[in-house]
Amino acid sequence: MNDLSPPTDAPLTESPPDGIEEGKRLMRVGGERGLSLAERLSERLHKLTWRTPIHNMRLKGRYPLKLIAVPDDPVIGDVRRGQAMLRGDLSFRGETHPIDTLAFKRGEWGKPFAEYVHSFAWLRDLSTVATRAQGAPIAEALMARWLGDYAERVDPLAWRPDLWGRRLLFWTAHAPLILSSTDLVYRSSVLNTLARGARHLDRGADKAPPGAPRIAAWCGVVAAGLLIPGGDPRRSFGEAGLARALANGLSEDGGSVSRSPVMLLDTIMLLAMLRETYEARREEMPAVAQTALTRAVPALLGVTHGDGMLSSWQGGGPAMPDALAAVIAASGVRTRPLRQARDWGYQRLAAGGAVLIVDAAPPPIAKLVEGGCASTLAFEFSDGETRLIVNCGGARAAVPQLPAAYAEGLRTTAAHSTLVVGDSNSTAILADGTLGRGVAEVELSRQESDVASRIEASHDGYVRRWGFVHRRQLMLTGDGKELRGEDALLPQGRRRKLGVVPFAVRFHLGSQVEASPTADGLAALLRLPGGALWQFRCRGGTLTIEDSLWIDGEGHPVATQQLVVSGEAPAGGANVSWALKRAI
Repeated sequence: MNDLSPPTDAPLTESPPDGIEEGKRLMRVGGERGLSLAERLSERLHKLTWRTPIHNMRLKGRYPLKLIAVPDDPVIGDVRRGQAMLRGDLSFRGETHPIDTLAFKRGEWGKPFAEYVHSFAWLRDLSTVATRAQGAPIAEALMARWLGDYAERVDPLAWRPDLWGRRLLFWTAHAPLILSSTDLVYRSSVLNTLARGARHLDRGADKAPPGAPRIAAWCGVVAAGLLIPGGDPRRSFGEAGLARALANGLSEDGGSVSRSPVMLLDTIMLLAMLRETYEARREEMPAVAQTALTRAVPALLGVTHGDGMLSSWQGGGPAMPDALAAVIAASGVRTRPLRQARDWGYQRLAAGGAVLIVDAAPPPIAKLVEGGCASTLAFEFSDGETRLIVNCGGARAAVPQLPAAYAEGLRTTAAHSTLVVGDSNSTAILADGTLGRGVAEVELSRQESDVASRIEASHDGYVRRWGFVHRRQLMLTGDGKELRGEDALLPQGRRRKLGVVPFAVRFHLGSQVEASPTADGLAALLRLPGGALWQFRCRGGTLTIEDSLWIDGEGHPVATQQLVVSGEAPAGGANVSWALKRAI
């Protein structure tokens, strides 16, 4: 591949496929970057009221003697985690604790494990591998211990609205595991606590963060309204709240406002479970929720690769293929991947066996997501079932054994396959973990034909500090065997730094890709499993091969490599042309 001329600006004249809108669009960050001081104080005061006698009085009321119905859980659990429970261990994301000594109050766990335990999502894993006779003693022992610690004590973590929403869904779906006991005091405690949790959610569901957490909380309210006797008023109230949560938590094209594929996967799972709750009552889920589910699935499929796993964006990892397939199957939605999601912010090009996924939007605003990433204009690229170019991913999905500094580093621009100026982030990552100033506008243009598809996008994240706009052009040939790109720094605004500015274009390689440099130092050979060979060439910078890491579907760090094209940009700007071509 000797021709490294940038993608042509000549229009691609053939008609675009259905669902693709050609032409330019400007996307801007909406609203404030983070919570205001008043919002933070209001949130803190609301949590403080949980400890007051007034809130405890609000939790009192008529207690149910039984559930009206027991819905099915439509999602298959994790077999390995379920088998570990039968052996006496509770395990999640690299953290394992013996069940017989599990202490809820002590809570010396990582956040993912704590949320797994308190949500009772482990009931799904247990029920997947155990009969009622095998699973009930384990489930009831853990339930009794949890009730002893939290049934009468409102705790900031255990009683978090989103966790109560999930808990209501799992308790009701797996009632045979937790209500098989003949101990009437225990059974009464379970049902009474379930009712108390529903009353807690009545007042707190809207306080959960937008997106999957708030949707989870309102799903719990609706489930309680459907399954606890006398719940018709709560059901109507909950359905109105769920409609608001879906409107605020999902974009028009079905994506999550957090821009996290993992959170969208979570939302689909929640709605699939809620639909089963309606079906247990022989009723249909409201149209607004079914429409949201129908839109969310193609948006999620739009950010999946040929290996059946997600691309890594906004702190999420790829997830395991079996888990992803189980949720998609549970949704009941059969559809094609969404290729152009302007509001969701991801663009998908697919040709031959190749898939290209591009982040073509500003990052989520701080009030909508915790731990957002500075990934604008990064891309991932796969050849069949092998990931060729990736992002490190996993800032929220990483196992506890990964040092906190490394996890924070996974949020940086340098942890994504894109251009980095002056070793800085395109959007600032502040000391408190929120996102600050940076990318406010992204201009996008897309053109399609049978010969090739092209995306051109630019962002202003480096204008304020360095005086450059980053423009990236990507062109994938119709057979999927060649990807050409150009990264340019274009002068704009007022430069704050004198002299040349260092830059680096990073291409993080998939875990199974072996890179070796060519003799001229301008290219690298990339060998894939099975013998496939890709060639990378560049012009406009110096190519080196450096160490990198990738967070896999279970949150474990995997040592990998990255291609780095580095150079210096004078006041007039700079550009790097590069190309990936399948040689074998």
